[in-house]
Amino acid sequence: QTKYSKLIFRKSDMVPEELHQTVQESFLTLREHNCLFQDLVRIKGKDFLTPVSRILIGNPGCTYKYLNTRLFTVPWPTEGYDIKYCSPQIHDACKALMRLNDYLHIEAVKALQGQNLFETKEIKDTTVIDREQSFATSLMEQGCVSKDQSSVCVPDGDRSLKNRTSYNLTLLNYMDPLQMLYLKQEPYFGMGNMAVSWHHDENLVDRSAVAVYSYSCEDSAVEESNEQELKGRDPAVWHVGLKVAWDIETPGLAIPLHQGDIYLMLDDLNMTHQHCVLAGLSPRFSSTHRVADSSRGTLEYILGRCELALQNLQTDSDSMALSLKSLEAAVVKQVEEIHNEVEFEWLRQFWFQGKRYLKCTDWWLKPMAKLEEFWRKMEIMTSLVLSELRKEQQIEEQRNETISCFLLLLKERQRLRKEWTAR
Repeated sequence: QTKYSKLIFRKSDMVPEELHQTVQESFLTLREHNCLFQDLVRIKGKDFLTPVSRILIGNPGCTYKYLNTRLFTVPWPTEGYDIKYCSPQIHDACKALMRLNDYLHIEAVKALQGQNLFETKEIKDTTVIDREQSFATSLMEQGCVSKDQSSVCVPDGDRSLKNRTSYNLTLLNYMDPLQMLYLKQEPYFGMGNMAVSWHHDENLVDRSAVAVYSYSCEDSAVEESNEQELKGRDPAVWHVGLKVAWDIETPGLAIPLHQGDIYLMLDDLNMTHQHCVLAGLSPRFSSTHRVADSSRGTLEYILGRCELALQNLQTDSDSMALSLKSLEAAVVKQVEEIHNEVEFEWLRQFWFQGKRYLKCTDWWLKPMAKLEEFWRKMEIMTSLVLSELRKEQQIEEQRNETISCFLLLLKERQRLRKEWTAR
């Protein structure tokens, strides 16, 4: 109640049955269509293949970066966007996850409102689960099933709650522990096999809530194990583990997860605590809904950056020759920084992962073609800077300043190109 009060747990019977059915079908559909992929991530300069298979589904043009790998959303069917899916089944799966996203958004808002209410009244003698049950009204009972989260009715005083729970994507995870060669042991509390080690979720809006829907493909062996008298956690059942960050004196928490259970990490819990996933025996899906920090991670953002860079490029109306408007150090530096950003944070990140997104949709191909076109123009701009710097008529001090910042960015580009080629 004190150390883990911002963790909210909901058993599956608190979630509408029809939502369970469509969401669980969507998991199986994505697995059948081979839409779940292991990621190659970079940790301390070395590449590792994740044991968990994943797919990112969310708002069109959104991305999510973790461990130096950028994932690109398979867009869920959003009004106003032309999204073509490879099959009707994949469309339906993405739609089901969007419905789950709306449901979890409303539940997270109510959970935060509930916590604020009880904190104000200073009620201490109630458990987290008990105090949340009065806020467990289902989405259907609300009478406003939204097309997207923007139409969810939230009082003006709760705007910040809405912003911190308006999930823009879900990172869908799948893991079959029997397919793994090695599972690391939880090192501090003897919790057993870990599917995912202790960590904080990265790249999220500050103090935003994380919502997780868990679906383990339980069979009779797991059910029998549940009936046995066991000390500690049942190793056949999946659990989420929680601990206070950088603290192994405070006891850790392990909560069993069954088909359709949900948990919410509210407010700053993701930063003050670490969590892990403790493996059961059966395969498991989880849909982890997040408010990803999109300040530098959307298609709209990077297109805007490219257009800013290209403002320094001009075309002669007669000869059609290209030239630069300015050679000022600050302008050249900004253009070359954007040049590096579009190449290494977007184009190489996208194509490095191959054509795997085409198993779901071709939505990203046109934006990537546009970014490549902008990148080619920036390559020309780099050449134009070089040719201008070779000319002698420039003021030496200004020329040296431009060369200094220009060379730093070219060296960084060369280093990153070598690193990406080696990968």
